[in-house]
Amino acid sequence: MKVCFPVQQNEGIDSKVYNHFGSAPLFILVDTESGALSQINNGDQHHAHGACNPLKALDGQKIDAVVVGGIGGGALSRLNQSGVRVYRAQSVTVRENLSRYADKNLPEYTLQSCCGGHSHGGNCAH
Repeated sequence: MKVCFPVQQNEGIDSKVYNHFGSAPLFILVDTESGALSQINNGDQHHAHGACNPLKALDGQKIDAVVVGGIGGGALSRLNQSGVRVYRAQSVTVRENLSRYADKNLPEYTLQSCCGGHSHGGNCAH
């Protein structure tokens, strides 16, 4: 499986998981079978709020899951429609969250738990 972690900068497995999917500068992909890591620059980082295109952001890469601090409902819906499950990070680094992911110890995002905006009580989780 390929698990995607939005991050601020590439520090490999010790990269800090970013707080919001759409505005993350880059993504670390981890192949859970081989342990291989790769990086994708966010191709949709500068989009209008609420208009995130996750498939463009991921440069069309096939992934199975995302682990992130926060995500909007539109991005979550588009990822879910593509067969990608999205989980809420519970630790700081990719390494720590990957361990929790392997142990099935990360909560899955629902539309009710997504970021609803950054003003006027938007229910933002980050």
